Amino acid sequence: MLKMPQQEYIKFLREAEGYSVNEIARQVGVHWRTAKRYADRDNWNAELGKRKSSSPVMGPFMEVVDTWLEEDQLLPRKQRHTGVRIFQRLKEEYAFPGGQRTVLAYVKKRKSDMQLERAKTYERLAHPPGEAQVDFTTIQVSQNQHLLTYKLLVVSFPYSNAAFVYPTPAENQECFLEGMKQCFEQMGGVPRRIWFDNLSAAVVHIEKHGERQLTEGFQRFCAHYRMEAVFCNPYSGHEKGHVESKCGYSKRNWAVPLPVYESHEQLADSLAEQARQDRDRPHYAKGEQISDLWEADRRHLLQLPETGYEPFRLSAAVVNKYGEIRVEGTAIPLVGLVSPGSEVLIQTFWDRFVIRTQEQQLVREVPRPYTGRTAEIPWTQVFMNLLRKPRSVTHSQFIRMLPKAIREYVGVADLTMRKERLQALAHWCGVYQMEQIQRVLEEAGGEATVTQLTAALGLEQASRDIPATWVETLSPPGTQGTETLQRYDRLMGVI
Repeated sequence: MLKMPQQEYIKFLREAEGYSVNEIARQVGVHWRTAKRYADRDNWNAELGKRKSSSPVMGPFMEVVDTWLEEDQLLPRKQRHTGVRIFQRLKEEYAFPGGQRTVLAYVKKRKSDMQLERAKTYERLAHPPGEAQVDFTTIQVSQNQHLLTYKLLVVSFPYSNAAFVYPTPAENQECFLEGMKQCFEQMGGVPRRIWFDNLSAAVVHIEKHGERQLTEGFQRFCAHYRMEAVFCNPYSGHEKGHVESKCGYSKRNWAVPLPVYESHEQLADSLAEQARQDRDRPHYAKGEQISDLWEADRRHLLQLPETGYEPFRLSAAVVNKYGEIRVEGTAIPLVGLVSPGSEVLIQTFWDRFVIRTQEQQLVREVPRPYTGRTAEIPWTQVFMNLLRKPRSVTHSQFIRMLPKAIREYVGVADLTMRKERLQALAHWCGVYQMEQIQRVLEEAGGEATVTQLTAALGLEQASRDIPATWVETLSPPGTQGTETLQRYDRLMGVI
């Protein structure tokens, strides 16, 4: 097909110059039939005619190939047509005049189109008020200049898009139930219906026909709060897609930059407050404030029971001959409290172990030692990176994790001095503990030079290796304990 300027030129030669069709063909360099088509054309309206097939050879055989591919979907995968086999059948049964490449290209395109046609389509579900979804996600937090891995329990309401969160150090049953309990107290009620995936803290295993055997603790929890638990099909996380999306949203918005905290309560309060503030924005689809929609959700909540549920797991252990018991791989000494060979009861809460006698008398209460993954921050590399761009110190999320004395020391306004201090800190972190650097900075003050601080750190480190009292045994008898060196001088004849 000629371009529009060529078509106009042919029409001009025919109408204005009076050229014949053959003359136009020679002048423009086209076939005479092409010249005649545009020279004598009267209707120049745009046409919406059917486009010609891009594969005229395959055109008469497309329906045959489509039928074979559709029927293949009903057969085992190893008995379906390949592109080569389709070409062979077309040659043998239909005298196909084209080549193998033409058939393979069409089969590839048609299979792709059929896959799109068979793709699942989902309807937007209508979620009633008061229905919630629950899931865990993993976040990293900072405490005492270390990175800790935490689990964040997220309870979301699809109707209002409101969410409630609670951080736990693990994803076991006690943490799961404690997190649910804390979220219920935040929302001031209990959702009537809650969707879960098949997490091990609630589901022991799934029977053949889809029936689930639940853990006893989770059954007690549901009975205590009168809620209905609904579980997704295995490997079907999309059935609770709202909370899946909310988990990603909470990590991106409430855990960036890394939360820095001193106590678990501080971390929990900070995340809960961010979730509350997030409700002061419009719903992504409904246009109303999430806080207003949450009121409709809240009106459908069940009332909290008068007594809160205390999630714990009860087990027993025998005190060994060393006067200790082992719980979750940790030895807990009970020397002087319980005699060896006695049996004790262990209440495993989410954050502590409570040891009791068989008569349920309290013996000891110890924190639960979680073996969560922790990671040392490579402070030397952090300071070296900041040394290349010293102005970025005030924007670094790692600087926020440092003690106040070090933050103030490295945050000096003068860039030359800041570079010097960054270089010093990069060196110090490879030799001394962060606590030692903090202590020396607090004692010396911000006016001390790098040389003075380096000397103070050396003395700090050396003083740890010098005993408080030193018994000297190398001097000759009669000279030990001498306060001066005058006796040595007399022996040498100096005085």
